[in-house]
Amino acid sequence: MKTFKIHLIRHGLTDANLQGRYIGCRTDLPLNPEGVKELKALKETGEYPMVGAVYSSPLLRAKQSAAILFPGFEPKIIEEFTEYDFGEFEGKTASELELDQNYVKWTSGKIDAPPSGEKSTDFVKRLALGLNGIVRDMMQNDIGEAAVIMHGGAIMMLLAACAVPRKRSVEWTSDPGRGYSILVTPSLYHSSGIVEVYDYL
Repeated sequence: MKTFKIHLIRHGLTDANLQGRYIGCRTDLPLNPEGVKELKALKETGEYPMVGAVYSSPLLRAKQSAAILFPGFEPKIIEEFTEYDFGEFEGKTASELELDQNYVKWTSGKIDAPPSGEKSTDFVKRLALGLNGIVRDMMQNDIGEAAVIMHGGAIMMLLAACAVPRKRSVEWTSDPGRGYSILVTPSLYHSSGIVEVYDYL
């Protein structure tokens, strides 16, 4: 049976990444010069796979990264792969929030969403819908291998929910411009939603 390869790749650096700020779907930041330079250097190594399609989060930092890493492709936008909604924590650092009781409760797992933000369960559900849409598109268009440019937190949550080997979300971290390659076996995926991680890019 035919299998499908999907490479989940984290976008490049932004100023907010360097500052340690919570930047989700509410702030559409571009890559910073260091992020652009780093991605171009990674691209020159020739380590990125040859793919038949590129998908991307709708946010600018992901689309810019896609253009650098996979020039010549017009990325298909996956709305469900936008970053997490941090609500009232958006744009702030952990040190700025350390005295906020809601932040303490959120980071300790006592509440499931930041104030005005997104529940983790809802985040995972929409990520799963996005992946399903990609798999369906690849099957319908006979695309055997594809790249997805998305967000670090989204990669972590998606793989923790549906990938083997089983790991906690914090164990699926990736550096900018890096990520994980997954194998989708249609029979397994359609019966259980499970994908297999087979490499780190």
